[in-house]
This record gives sequence, C-alpha cells and structure tokens, in this order.
Amino acid sequence: MRSFSSALVLSALALTATVSFADVMVGGQSMLPGKDIIDNAVNSADHTTLVAAVKAADLVNTLKGKGPFTVFAPTNAAFQKLPPGTVETLLKPENKPSLSKVLTYHVVAGKYDFMTMAQEIKQHKGVAELDTVSGGKVKLMMNGKHNISIMDESGHTANISTYDVVQSNGVINVIDTVLLPK
Repeated sequence: MRSFSSALVLSALALTATVSFADVMVGGQSMLPGKDIIDNAVNSADHTTLVAAVKAADLVNTLKGKGPFTVFAPTNAAFQKLPPGTVETLLKPENKPSLSKVLTYHVVAGKYDFMTMAQEIKQHKGVAELDTVSGGKVKLMMNGKHNISIMDESGHTANISTYDVVQSNGVINVIDTVLLPK
C-alpha cells in the first residue's frame, strides 16, 4: 500500500509541476516552457511593440537560438513611457543598428530566474552586475522581499513584474520600463 501511495504522490507532484508552468500567463496567454522565447512572446498582447521591434531589428533567429538567454521583456506600457516618437524613430530601417543595440541590451546570456538573480545580488553585497548581449551592463538590486529592480547605464530603473517565464531556450522576466544603454 505504501508504494501505491508514494507513486500517487509522485504523480500528483509531476502534474502540479506541469500545471504550474502552463499557468504562467503573460499578456493574457499561457507561456509554454516547450516553446522558445519568440514563439511565446508573439502570443503576448502586452508585448506587441517588443515583438515588432525584434522583427524590425532582424533578431528573431537570434532569440530562437539555443541559448540559454534571459530576456528582460518590456511591456507595451514600458515603451509608451519613452518620449513621444522614440519607438517610431527606432523602427525606421535606417535606425536598425540603434534598435538592435537597445534590444540586445535587454538580453543576458544564461538563465537568470528570480532565485539566481537574488543569489547574485546577495553574493555581491546588494548589487549584482550582469553583462548584456549588446556589450553593456545592468545592475540588479533587491527592492523588497520578492522584487528585483534593474538599473541601466543611463540610471533608469525597471521593476520586474512577472518572473521566471521558462522557455525552451531560456527565461523571460517582464519589466515595466525600457532599459537604455549608454
């Protein structure tokens, strides 16, 4: 009887783990861990500006790559905080290098979920610094018991609103402000 009970518990735990990944909602859609960053992001109603920018910068294939990548994904509302005309200007073909630099500034090589970031912050006595794919740096700091803020090189601060959106090639952490490199 005990082995049946143990098997039942293990099955319940496996089902719970599967359901918890499927229950991660971003932009009104389930983010499925079997899909890559791009295949999940295109379904998020909150990330249409980001997806359009990634396409305009020709970064789709990069973010569909093996990874792992961590993407700090600004919402549409985050893009709306930028000065009027900024997004439209960046999306112009002649500004593709600038757009690419801004977008790759939101990407870090490796898989940084909440626990990993919190450990890095603790190890570095309150401020962890990560290298971005664009060649810049971002700083991570705790902002409360379960909130991490990210500071860009220009001094702007973003808060992570949704953590640990697991993808087949990394993780997405949704942020409320666009990060800007120097």
